[in-house]
Amino acid sequence: MPTLAVVDTAGLKVSDIELSDAVFGIKPNKVVIHMAVVNYLANQRQGTQSALTRAEVRGGGRKPWRQKGTGHARQGSTRSPQWRHGGIVFAPKPRDYRFALNKKVRQLAIKSALSDKVLENSLIVLDSFNPEEFKTRFVVNTLKAVGASQKTLIILEDNNKMAVTSARNIPGVKTAQVNTINTYDIVNATTLVIVKGAVEKLQEVYA
Repeated sequence: MPTLAVVDTAGLKVSDIELSDAVFGIKPNKVVIHMAVVNYLANQRQGTQSALTRAEVRGGGRKPWRQKGTGHARQGSTRSPQWRHGGIVFAPKPRDYRFALNKKVRQLAIKSALSDKVLENSLIVLDSFNPEEFKTRFVVNTLKAVGASQKTLIILEDNNKMAVTSARNIPGVKTAQVNTINTYDIVNATTLVIVKGAVEKLQEVYA
């Protein structure tokens, strides 16, 4: 059972916390993590790209020259793909790239990503994170005090509007709640900062 120090916003140790082996102590499954990341990125795609095939390009109805005797290669249309202003071969059309993963696979991916952060010593547990006013400097100073890198994911216990608003203007810093985290954000972050209350909720949900 992994044990981590709980620090305050000044970076000082407050206590220790024992993390659940079922959530933070499993052997990371790289294949499942990869599946979850691909799923997340695919679901973000708009799928609105579109191009015209030779059947859809305007013009090209008349044969440009007779079939034989000109010395040219035979051509049936000036809108064939090899022509300028011609159509596109296998032109992309609007489509939906979304696909679903099983619930157990998604949960295993999140637990694997969290366990991987523990193994890398990239997980920091905060005692609390409650700015008293909308101040970006508060978040900057806190991350600096706890030794978090510039690319950080902060997992909050609930929808703390003060904390979310204070952190949203910092490049590379992202906030999430226990019910909105995803594998991609965890893997993409260099440092994972979790509020103590969120740790307890994560263990309650995923254990």
